[in-house]
Amino acid sequence: MPDGLALFRVVMTVPIMSFVRADEIEGHYYIAAALFAVTALTDYLDGYLARRSTGGTVLGAFLDTTADKILVTGTLLALVSVDHVSVWPAAVIVFREFTVMALRGVVAQGGGLVKPSTWGKAKAVTQYLALFLAFLRLPEKWGPWYLDQYVMAIAVIATIGSMWGYLTAFWQVIRSEPAHADRT
Repeated sequence: MPDGLALFRVVMTVPIMSFVRADEIEGHYYIAAALFAVTALTDYLDGYLARRSTGGTVLGAFLDTTADKILVTGTLLALVSVDHVSVWPAAVIVFREFTVMALRGVVAQGGGLVKPSTWGKAKAVTQYLALFLAFLRLPEKWGPWYLDQYVMAIAVIATIGSMWGYLTAFWQVIRSEPAHADRT
């Protein structure tokens, strides 16, 4: 069941992105926001079900985190294309997502499982909230930025904090591996 929820997040990324660009449909941002909210909630349901059943598997963790990255990256790209998200926070978030996915892959090759950190959970919550608010951008700025842009700045800070935690943890793993002279 949880793997099905990960697949659901991947599949739903396409209609979410499509509604962002569907100017001819009245309320298209609201439809995209609703689809995004339901899809993002499946991430939490996925984690809850995994903890209740088996405590998580390497495959389940890989599918879950990959699905989350596809959802966030696709949504960011769609919102950047309509100028609801600036390129710089999108670049930081996408860079972090792919860096951590690669590092998790290295650990998974050895049969290991990287459990989500507190920073990772804060990152997910703030990213989901910032993206949701970007769909529903308020008409008035709060000072120099819109509300969603302030929340996106918080998401970027959580994203960097999360990446730093993963990088330090993985650096310890890399340093503890025996050196191989014939690596290519």
